Amino acid sequence: MTDTLTRLETADILKVMDYLPHRYPFLMVDKIVDINSDESCIGIKNVTINEPQFTWHFPTRPLFPGVLLIEGMAQTAGAICVASKLSDQARPKQVFFMTIDKAKFRKPVVPGDTIEYHMRKINSRRNMWWFRGEAKVDGVLVAEAEVGAMLVAE
Repeated sequence: MTDTLTRLETADILKVMDYLPHRYPFLMVDKIVDINSDESCIGIKNVTINEPQFTWHFPTRPLFPGVLLIEGMAQTAGAICVASKLSDQARPKQVFFMTIDKAKFRKPVVPGDTIEYHMRKINSRRNMWWFRGEAKVDGVLVAEAEVGAMLVAE
């Protein structure tokens, strides 16, 4: 069995940390499930009150920042792009977040929520990918966007 991810596999936190350079407090995905190569997946983020952004956003009514919802989408997409290239000779060393389009924020996310980042590939060319993402909490759409990423092997 290879290390590359195929249809309906899962990446736990250790695999996610192997694919991405991000670490606490900026790692915005705890695991990835239902991975279908680089075509689609669902990233999971458990939002807890002890995360540092809640000391300033906002102390009297903690809200998960929208920009971090978008970052979670990008990290989820970037992780499966890296995973899809593990069998290549030159394993990607970096994944760069390149574009954000059509971002919309629908409902607030608060501590205690579990975010699901539903990511679906729109297109890919050479070392670049574009995904459509929907962030959901309890099946309700809270944010959406299209994000682009580039893998670099050097």
